[in-house]
Amino acid sequence: MGITQPRELVTALLSAYLSSSDEGIFGGAFFEPVAIAVSGGRKSITNSIDFELEVDGTVRAYEVKSGLSVFNARSLRRQIQAFEECRRRLPGRAFEAVVGYAYGRRCAPPKGNRNFREVSGQSFWEEISGDSDLYKKILDLLARKADQHLATYKSAHDEASNRFIAEFQGEFATPDGQIDWDKLLIFNSGKKPPNKSKAMTKQAEVGQSRGTSTT
Repeated sequence: MGITQPRELVTALLSAYLSSSDEGIFGGAFFEPVAIAVSGGRKSITNSIDFELEVDGTVRAYEVKSGLSVFNARSLRRQIQAFEECRRRLPGRAFEAVVGYAYGRRCAPPKGNRNFREVSGQSFWEEISGDSDLYKKILDLLARKADQHLATYKSAHDEASNRFIAEFQGEFATPDGQIDWDKLLIFNSGKKPPNKSKAMTKQAEVGQSRGTSTT
């Protein structure tokens, strides 16, 4: 990897973690409620289906995703099963399953074992709202919110990053400040991980006390 410094490794791991959390942050916490609000749809009671919308006598079941690269083999099977469960819950009704992506250009009919249609970006937002410019309005909203919260986010990010780096250096750094790869490998993959230092044990106790404290 070419990484020798604790700061480099911690920064890379934190960045990868935040990147992998994008779908949960943007899909579930932002795009899903926005989609329900602008469509006038109802929250679905079926797991892995976000909302249902009745259009000309047909029930459309939507699952909202932030970006296009969200399915692996397992999650794809779960999505297919969720749409089938939703279809069975509506016997005798015309039914259409749709995965809507908040951004991108993918638009595709059901194909192979995929029992759902795909629509994304401008086409998705226009389909559920009737507003062809809604995708631009959402981007403007995101930009304004990002500006409003940037300072708070950066402060929290830097605080967490510095804390993780300090903990990592206390446990897995050599006396000259390099990563102790042998110790890290034993901790990650050895039969018996090394004992935690007193400093790290104290950090864990502090974190637990914060999590259980009440105001």
